[in-house]
Amino acid sequence: MGEEAKFQILRAADGYRYAEEGVLTDDPSPVQAAGLERMLEAGVLEGAQFTLLCNLPGFNLTHVWAKKDYPLVLHSHDVDCLYHIVAGSARLGTEALGLGDSFFVPANTPYTYTPGAEGVELLEIRQTCPTEFRNFAKGQAFYDKAVATIMANRDLWRAAAKPPRNA
Repeated sequence: MGEEAKFQILRAADGYRYAEEGVLTDDPSPVQAAGLERMLEAGVLEGAQFTLLCNLPGFNLTHVWAKKDYPLVLHSHDVDCLYHIVAGSARLGTEALGLGDSFFVPANTPYTYTPGAEGVELLEIRQTCPTEFRNFAKGQAFYDKAVATIMANRDLWRAAAKPPRNA
């Protein structure tokens, strides 16, 4: 039998950012690797924070703050993901989502979302971490546009405040 679960208090201050810890895995193509490297050099990490808050057996909770115009690649994970918006707004396909809305993405389903005018703060719930991150942004055009977007926004991102958490 597995280890018995124990009561725990998990503090936000003890969470850690994905970019620092390599929580996600991926095997990019040469075009993707070069494009992602260009995005990093341009300052994409200024545009979002992905903080792992809880990683317990069967429970994984991540806080995401994606700022306005953050270029999130079309991607999938190998596990189901549930997202809940705690501030700001986002567009998922043709749907506008706001405070209190949630969306569920089944395992291996490609998706992306676009943060709203004030950005979006959301909680991402999964059963496991790390998870496989599969990047579907394969063309050079995506990365060229993403780098241009990053360059146009990175100074604004540095000064951005989180969206208000009221209706």
